[in-house]
Amino acid sequence: GFHPESKESSSLLQTAVSVLQRSYLDSKSQDGFRYSQATLVENDVFLSELKAFAQAKEAAGYSQEELEETFAFLLFDNEDEAKEVCQTGLRVNSSSISTLGDPAKGVYISKYADCLHPRPWHHGKLGYIVICKLIKGKVKVVSENHTTSYTCPSPGYDCHVAVSRKNLPSKTSHGQAFAQSQYYVYEVSDDSTAERPRQICPYIVI
Repeated sequence: GFHPESKESSSLLQTAVSVLQRSYLDSKSQDGFRYSQATLVENDVFLSELKAFAQAKEAAGYSQEELEETFAFLLFDNEDEAKEVCQTGLRVNSSSISTLGDPAKGVYISKYADCLHPRPWHHGKLGYIVICKLIKGKVKVVSENHTTSYTCPSPGYDCHVAVSRKNLPSKTSHGQAFAQSQYYVYEVSDDSTAERPRQICPYIVI
């Protein structure tokens, strides 16, 4: 059963919080969020697929850096949605964003733990964050595409990121910052797109 007061869950909460806090875009966020209750997602299928993805890419000559596991974040308003992603994985056609690639061919996931939604978080709002393990693989920097002819996944790559703007104007809207800090992740082979890219593995719900 689930015992919120158990030692494992409190150390899991600490692990989760430290992952989140290391992944803030804005240093002021350190004081802005309160986290309670972390649940470990143990999905052997996703873990073994993440491993298989890494092995396949290692065999294809990827560098250690490209194979390194990092973390990325998804935000849900309710627990059921968060749980569903942990059970079924992050699937294509789940994103309302389309600036880095066709949402029907890949998935979007946030790089920063405090920039998870196009609108700023308001005081007192609750939500569920799914921390995922991510192997970025070969990353291609793409320009944001605001047209309806979406950018397609790039052959030979696994992930798109937005061109980083070193000097983001201070008036950048939260929505722009959100779109800028997404990973667009996909797995394409022989012209077919994986419905659930193996390189993302749900890890902790908090």
